[in-house]
Amino acid sequence: MSLRNIPASLILTGLLAAAANPAAAQNLRIGWQQIVEPSRLAQANGDYERETGADVSWSLFGGGADVIAAIAAGAIDIGYVGSSPLTAAASQQLPIETIYIVGNIAEAEALAVRGVDGPEGLKGKKIATPFVSTAHYSLLTALDHWGVAPSEVNLLNLRPQEIAAAWERGDIDGAYIWDPVLTAIKTTGGTVLADSANVAEWGGPTFDAWIVRKDFAEKHPEIVTGFVRVTGQVTDAYLAEPDAWSADSDAAAKIAELTGARAEDVPALLKGYVFAGLADQTTEAFLGGATAVAIKATADFLEQQGAASALGDYAAYVNPAFAEAAQK
Repeated sequence: MSLRNIPASLILTGLLAAAANPAAAQNLRIGWQQIVEPSRLAQANGDYERETGADVSWSLFGGGADVIAAIAAGAIDIGYVGSSPLTAAASQQLPIETIYIVGNIAEAEALAVRGVDGPEGLKGKKIATPFVSTAHYSLLTALDHWGVAPSEVNLLNLRPQEIAAAWERGDIDGAYIWDPVLTAIKTTGGTVLADSANVAEWGGPTFDAWIVRKDFAEKHPEIVTGFVRVTGQVTDAYLAEPDAWSADSDAAAKIAELTGARAEDVPALLKGYVFAGLADQTTEAFLGGATAVAIKATADFLEQQGAASALGDYAAYVNPAFAEAAQK
């Protein structure tokens, strides 16, 4: 039976059965990135372990492409990715499903430069970004909007920490990247030429998401449901009272320790996203329909750029059933 055909009630039944008949803890391997968002607090507090009853191991990755590679190799079960690497994985028909949309990326990713007066000034400059990431997709979209061919820019494929080091050495003229590296660049002479909120207005919206291996989800629906529930609850807590996540709060301190951001920057970094709560997940605007449409649009653009081959439909790579069960 396909996981997409498993009703939310059956997933919930599995969760209750697992609670009633505890056995040896199941391993849950999660791939995460140092991005400032509400689930970092749940990660720091051990909420995922308590809710799922699993033996959770966390693996840190520098970008979505690395997360996808780990998923493909069977090295992790659940992973945090942006919409561009998610699209690339789905286009390759990897056995994955999107189970939670973290939120739309706005000011949290941007193109920051020095010695560049405008889009035309990018020609011949060294601009870094992690390839096959949302930042890479946004950069290509921005260049297309400005009428600047990617071949006219010296594009470098660097991971976030490599970008930070290259910027500090003066080896690059700019980067399309996310926080906390973005904040470091902006505070050391970088000027934002465009951010992902601008790019969304130009027709290239991006988002972050949690994905799961289909085989793991089919074997352990109660664990995946618990994971989604924790993610939704901590996001809802932030959305209900964002001011409580102030620079001097326990939440900011824990998020800063995990991500490498400064606690005083955490509130602003959180506001760089438009987060989606648990109830949002099953609506038409997210897993209920729009996510598959957005993945298709991203794939079509990447195909035009010669970076991917688009499928006809991406509904098979989006599953709202776990979010439905998590709301019970």
